[in-house]
Amino acid sequence: MFNWFRPKPAAPSAGQRRAARSFFSGEMPASHNALRPGEIALQKMQELIALAPRVAASNSAQDDGGDGIALKMPLQATAMSESLAQWYSSQSFIGHQFCAVLAQHWLIDKACSMPGRDAIRNGYDIVSAEGDEIDPDVVKLLRRYDRQMRLAWNLEQFIRMGRVFGVRIAFFRVDSTDPDYYEKPYNPDGVTPGSYKGIVQVDPYWTAPQLDGAAASRPDTMHFYEPTWWMISGKRYHRSHLIIYRHKEPPDLLKPRYLYGGLPVPQLIMERVYAAERVANEAPELAMSKRTNLWLTDMSQFTAKGDAAIERLNWWVQTRNNYGVKLGDKEGDQFQQFDTSLSELDAVIMTEYQIVAAAANVPATKLLGTTPKGFNATGEYEEASYHEELESIQAHDLTPLIERHHELVMRAYVLPALGGQALQTTVTWRPLDAPTAKELAEVNLVKAQTGAALVAS
Repeated sequence: MFNWFRPKPAAPSAGQRRAARSFFSGEMPASHNALRPGEIALQKMQELIALAPRVAASNSAQDDGGDGIALKMPLQATAMSESLAQWYSSQSFIGHQFCAVLAQHWLIDKACSMPGRDAIRNGYDIVSAEGDEIDPDVVKLLRRYDRQMRLAWNLEQFIRMGRVFGVRIAFFRVDSTDPDYYEKPYNPDGVTPGSYKGIVQVDPYWTAPQLDGAAASRPDTMHFYEPTWWMISGKRYHRSHLIIYRHKEPPDLLKPRYLYGGLPVPQLIMERVYAAERVANEAPELAMSKRTNLWLTDMSQFTAKGDAAIERLNWWVQTRNNYGVKLGDKEGDQFQQFDTSLSELDAVIMTEYQIVAAAANVPATKLLGTTPKGFNATGEYEEASYHEELESIQAHDLTPLIERHHELVMRAYVLPALGGQALQTTVTWRPLDAPTAKELAEVNLVKAQTGAALVAS
């Protein structure tokens, strides 16, 4: 009845919310008064849009909402739940420096290093791009400068560091007499004898992308949102002089956030690696504490004895292993032991690591060197899928680098030594799955049987 005379609490205003009653409440805390479900995701997307490059008013960017209607309008509010929006918004670029820190972990480094090494392991053959025969002396010179300029190592690092940072920039050191050689588009006729010195690769935090008006504001051009120049050590390099590897190139909206690179492998797998390592670290702790002993006694007497009870408990703990003897009152004490089953723990651990392998596009059989568990898999499909991934790396990422290298070697060293005309070369990659001695013997046996049958016919 007395509650009738108490003042009623003031109703919260339209732009405010009351604090949550507990940490696990579904309400928003007071620090998030101005945020409503979905607004965090919208703010993230608007920040990305703001990163898009702006140019002069005559060539305004497509996301510029100056006088007209912007083609890239801010996203409108959706029915996405706030927790879901926050989780997906957290999957953003972590920075190239932090990618380098994460690459120190053994599993992340292995996931970044293995594809490059496997792709070049069996090597390649140099062939003519037009299908003509190549002089063996030309091939010998090309192979010689491949070893001298460490082409195999450059190919491996090109993929490895490209997966670490999401982008890898390689250019070809040419000592040209033209001071603007690199700022102008690439011209192979400008390569003089002996001017080509080798391949240089640069980490992305030493570079800065620069876009011209067409690249920044005209989506109907071929190089829209592709940097026209890359600033390296205070010098501009035209994109035609560079071979750039991008791992999982993002859409146009996200390119400025990633500094016009790709998605780094450490960013994609860091959460799964952490979960797998935590589960693996839990295994020895469970193995050492799988047996839990329960001592039932009179707690009133136990607490009444104070330090003497604690001393007795410590003595009892010292003798509780498998080789000790436990003593207790037959009438007043009861002992029980509970064992934690570890029969499926290895499958749980391996399943976590297999998820890491799936996120890195590397089969678990290669990444971990063991038989897959948990998914009832044999590893054959994973190996075939991995070979397809390696073939894509060879065709799309490594072959352009080798072709440009051989073109420069041809003009700088082969033609001055042997004469003739410049020959456009390419490479054919050898099979990834090299047959064993047993498999070769079986193939030869089948060929011999086929030949015998043909002779008999």
